Amino acid sequence: MAATGADLPLVSERLILRRPVPADAPTIAEAVAEPDILAFLPLLPDPYTLADAERWIAETAESFERIGICDLVACRASDGVLVGAVGFRPRSDGTAETGYWIAKDHRGQGYAAEATRRLAAYAFERHGYRRIIAAVKSENLASRKVIARIGFVRIGEETRDYPSRGWRHELEVYALDAPECGRDPVLPPVPTVLVSAVALVDADGRVLIARRPPGKSMAGLWEFPGGKVHEGETPETALVRELREELGIDTAGSCLAPFTFASHRYDRFHLLMPLYLCRRWEGTPTPREGQELAWVRPQRLGDYPMPPADVPLVAMLRDFL
Repeated sequence: MAATGADLPLVSERLILRRPVPADAPTIAEAVAEPDILAFLPLLPDPYTLADAERWIAETAESFERIGICDLVACRASDGVLVGAVGFRPRSDGTAETGYWIAKDHRGQGYAAEATRRLAAYAFERHGYRRIIAAVKSENLASRKVIARIGFVRIGEETRDYPSRGWRHELEVYALDAPECGRDPVLPPVPTVLVSAVALVDADGRVLIARRPPGKSMAGLWEFPGGKVHEGETPETALVRELREELGIDTAGSCLAPFTFASHRYDRFHLLMPLYLCRRWEGTPTPREGQELAWVRPQRLGDYPMPPADVPLVAMLRDFL
């Protein structure tokens, strides 16, 4: 499948995976220059300098479009801080090989598994790969734990030469296969959570979105107002309650027009979210739970990073409104 980058950036629960830009070079150079990163990334020059980072950034766009190498930086959605990088490249046998690094100050928080899992889904769904390979030095216990958590299975060993470093390594090779229809081998079963959301549309045709505040999961991402449907509630009743609690506005269930729904698997739950349209309410939307609000033209909704479940809804709203 041809790579165009139209689906980038990628969004996970806590991270945004995007193409690197020149301003990232100093952060990348400082992180990669750590000996414990260079020890496990033999394709990179040692020592690793600012010029090396700048060169890599300049080459990423061309290599993606020309030969399908996808290199992305991983940034926290809450504050945009760059925590690492992840990527994949095509192999001659029709598979893709993935790799990653996480900066020293950001390890131990699950970012490697989260970024690699999201990238694997992208490689399967958008690039048509059926298998992804990870080759790991046996002494790299941290990476072996990361890929095992995602679902990679050991399939053998491989010897590789790295002339630029004068190295010859025995690597353990792991594979992750694309999910079969109806199955997801990457994650174990999780509960389904029902959430009700609404696109509030004002007289100028703008849509209200809210930015999740610090301290919440997916902090920093923008979403449609709404919330979890409690036991005994209908989606409409829950939405009326949430709008009053979150935004201080009142509406009626009869003012909520069913529009579409989202069904998306996150790490710890599967989200089922009906989305309604509403053009009539009383009061002025006011943030009551620390969130930031923005009225946005439908054509500009794609400019705001959103949770993965919300992203497909944007195109539908844009076409409808």
